[in-house]
Amino acid sequence: MSSPQIVWLRRDLRMADQPALYAAAQAGPVIPVYVFDQDRAGDHAYGGASKVWLHHSLESLGKSYGARNSRIVLRRGDAPQVLAALADETGASCIHAMRHYEPWWKEAEDELRDALGEDTKLCLYDGNYLLPPGSVTTGSGDPYKIYTPFSKAMLERMPPRDPLPEPATIHSPDSWPESDELAEWDLLPTKPDWAGGIRDFWDFGEGAAHERLEWWTDVVAEYDEGRNLPSEDITSRLSPHLHWGEISPAQVWHKLKDKRSDGWKTYAKEVIWRDYTQNVIDQFPDYPTQSYRDYDERTLWRNPNTGHLIAQDLECWQKGMTGYPIVDAGMRQLWQTGWMHNRVRMICASFLVKHLLIDWRFGEQWYWDCLVDADYGNNGVNWQWISGTGVDSNMFVRIMAPLTQSEKFDAAAYIREYVPELAGLDDACIHDPPDERRGDYPVKMIGHKEARERALEAYRSSKD
Repeated sequence: MSSPQIVWLRRDLRMADQPALYAAAQAGPVIPVYVFDQDRAGDHAYGGASKVWLHHSLESLGKSYGARNSRIVLRRGDAPQVLAALADETGASCIHAMRHYEPWWKEAEDELRDALGEDTKLCLYDGNYLLPPGSVTTGSGDPYKIYTPFSKAMLERMPPRDPLPEPATIHSPDSWPESDELAEWDLLPTKPDWAGGIRDFWDFGEGAAHERLEWWTDVVAEYDEGRNLPSEDITSRLSPHLHWGEISPAQVWHKLKDKRSDGWKTYAKEVIWRDYTQNVIDQFPDYPTQSYRDYDERTLWRNPNTGHLIAQDLECWQKGMTGYPIVDAGMRQLWQTGWMHNRVRMICASFLVKHLLIDWRFGEQWYWDCLVDADYGNNGVNWQWISGTGVDSNMFVRIMAPLTQSEKFDAAAYIREYVPELAGLDDACIHDPPDERRGDYPVKMIGHKEARERALEAYRSSKD
């Protein structure tokens, strides 16, 4: 029999349209390996919500491999060292892996290549994005920085490649390496168990991803208008499944490509946005931590680390106690479910950086810890877009009015669900309750007009 083939799993937790697994299965016995390497990513090690999803996704994928008389080998430690040692132990001739574009994973791929012996090679494959990041360029051959021309260039090259089937056969090695037990990693919270809302809100794994896509196929036509209505939530909720690689964007695109609705056209641009954000971090690896535009950060931002009152403002935002119902509903949904409606994500992010003038990086870190779809590229690019600091971003002086947004997009039912202390209010006043009808619900931290004037003055000062 041919020598064993290691499949290094990361955010590609699926059996079908998994090019690394497909190639390995054709070459010899397959040893799928997931290495839990928390130290490598630094401040962007997996947050609490991501760990919950990772546990359930690995559990689901393990069952899929088990049904094929295979299994996932679980190891902890420095990924390149663990994999190089495992290759020596098993006599593997190749480590197959999907390319990842986070800077710590690119570094790990280089380190692994250097650590492998002469008899083992590293084979990398694309497939987590519609097209490989860096492959869509301008006429002069430069990578795009601005989304709109990037999107147009992407659409000209669609559809993407055809998805690969699940391997027909997955041979097992003569003997299996030792493996950790998933429960030993303590990915799930226990004291207290705060993840009940996440479990109630989501189904995990490749099967759940395709069930969600089947549902979305019948609903996507409503997306163009429905995506802005949090009370109706006409969104795909495929983002965590795509992030963890339980489904590929090529599978999504080919399932929907024959639709002719405005909803599909709008959703297609959202799928392309995933590719765009990876292209940004491929060009600017520190983008989720470093502002792209020049300004005086000390003048513009109020730093929670420099004063307890500013820290209290940040905490009120995190806990959904700002006095703005649409903002608080979003922040509570985030904590409860590990996800937030996209329109509300923007409103909440804008509130932090413009109403409270708190550095966008504090918001990026909170979303990173709380989102089950926390993605290095998406999270960083979206925060720099809303804060006006990015390579392609909203202008800082465009300040979202949360009360107006709440009423315009009919968020009353959404507020009632996540801010139950206001559930008895009618639609006329729930978006901006008068003080005498708030009960125990807090008053506004700051008025919208006052916040807007303060933000514009701070912005002018930061540019002087």
